[in-house]
Amino acid sequence: MKLSILGARVIDPSSGLDQTTDLHLEAGKIVAIGAAPGGFNAVTSIDAKGLVAAPGLVDLSVALREPGYSRKGSIASETRAAAAGGVTSLCCPPRTKPVLDTSAVAELILDRAREAGNSKVFPIGALSKGLEGEQLAELIALRDAGCVAFGNGLDGFRSTRTLCRALEYAATFDLTVIFHSQDRDLAEGGLAHEGATASFLGLPGIPESAETVALARDLLLVEQSGVRAHFSQLTSARGVELIAQAQARGLPVTADVALYQLILTDEALIDFSSLYHVQPPLRSRTDRDALRDAVKSGVVQAISSHHQPHERDAKLAPFGATEPGISSVELLLPLALTLVQDGLLDLPTLLARLSAGPAEALRLPAGKLVEGGAADLVLFDPASSTVAGERWLSKGENCPFLGHSLPGAVRYTLVDGHISYQG
Repeated sequence: MKLSILGARVIDPSSGLDQTTDLHLEAGKIVAIGAAPGGFNAVTSIDAKGLVAAPGLVDLSVALREPGYSRKGSIASETRAAAAGGVTSLCCPPRTKPVLDTSAVAELILDRAREAGNSKVFPIGALSKGLEGEQLAELIALRDAGCVAFGNGLDGFRSTRTLCRALEYAATFDLTVIFHSQDRDLAEGGLAHEGATASFLGLPGIPESAETVALARDLLLVEQSGVRAHFSQLTSARGVELIAQAQARGLPVTADVALYQLILTDEALIDFSSLYHVQPPLRSRTDRDALRDAVKSGVVQAISSHHQPHERDAKLAPFGATEPGISSVELLLPLALTLVQDGLLDLPTLLARLSAGPAEALRLPAGKLVEGGAADLVLFDPASSTVAGERWLSKGENCPFLGHSLPGAVRYTLVDGHISYQG
């Protein structure tokens, strides 16, 4: 279908484009930016005056919960929620049941994502069999089945020697490894950031060193092995400092932060609300401000939702007995726009961290608006607002932002030129 988007403010961070112009789409591709090509007659057009057209957002961590956890979510429900948040491409972590450590599981996820058609899905394969940290998974078979990177989540490896061998193997085949750096022993039993709030509430703490000790080790192993590494869910000021130093030394290292870590601090736990129970934990205001600075400077080049939907019962127990995680992917763009509203980032920089930055980190074919490229884009109204939860599509309602009025409203999300969400 031939579609024209007329009069939008088109922002493409990868090329520096920021101007009011038109976009013309055909057969799932962008055929022209600006004037329509000769002989092009649009079947449908969208009056986009007052709207911003940007590359579809790229989210590096969205738990789809399928296969194995249907009470929490499904590929259909969570990709639909992602589209509502402006996301056209997403990566799903390997913690499924069975674990995403075989090509059969990867193919199942991709088949169901194609059937749903809401957004493009790029699976993250397990680095070790069963995520047990003992034996290397079949990385090449997983790569050939469509996995774009490999990680072990917060589980880590039982042996540093085994991890080192895994990284050397991944480096041989130019595979990207995703680290969630948290020392198992230092974090064991912890529920909140080790600080004044945890002490006041009587909650067992997770010290900053749980991140920095593991991060320092992981960076040294990256340097030794030469593997391409992406560090996910950074939470601390010292953590981003270590990443900046590694990048200055020329290591092939990228990083992302969970959007809620840029907004919330451990002070949110003061009423023991399990909606703020996340792992790694919310940290101090100083840490949050350092994360914001790292996003602004580009040391952290990607903002992700780290969406983890849960059924209602998972958050009803006392704080320490609840399951960690926030359901937030369908609020990714409006929540992120609070950073612009508060003067922390300008709009093109924010969009870079939500599209081109994450796409480049994992070498995904996404995150840019270019003639001849895929017509994956989001159209949003920066002058309107979104009431979180007014239309809720995720199966997980474990979101502390429900009921909040957030800046901006997604009007259209297009995947390969087809409208996958209209608000």
